[in-house]
Amino acid sequence: MLQRLTPSVQRHWLCLLSGLSWSVMGIMLCTMAAHWLSEIIWPVSLLASVAGLLLGTCIYRFAFAPMARKNVERILRLPSRVCLFAFQAWRSYALILVMMLLGFVLRHSPIPRVILSVIYLTIGTALTFGSSLYYEKFF
Repeated sequence: MLQRLTPSVQRHWLCLLSGLSWSVMGIMLCTMAAHWLSEIIWPVSLLASVAGLLLGTCIYRFAFAPMARKNVERILRLPSRVCLFAFQAWRSYALILVMMLLGFVLRHSPIPRVILSVIYLTIGTALTFGSSLYYEKFF
């Protein structure tokens, strides 16, 4: 009975779902950072943008790319039909929740927006770049 109610898909679709989730979150974070940076004088916003993009590229290279590759390998080891929500490991859902909570706390903290924009742009860039690894396996 429970098996019939479980939304299942072919495992290759999980790569697309993962890529989309990383892209959506990455673009959302970059958009928020861009909005905050647009309210700051241009030399400071330019420096913050460059810092966020460079840090995001480093975070992608050394943290998010290995994480995404490991998740792609996990997905490819799954049975041919699998639960729709298996695009992330179960413990990753806890990490996502903690990251969302941290984002909420940061947004409502007294930390200056220019600092937050660097943090958001860093994570957003890393997530957006990381999504490409999922799309590569899907297509």
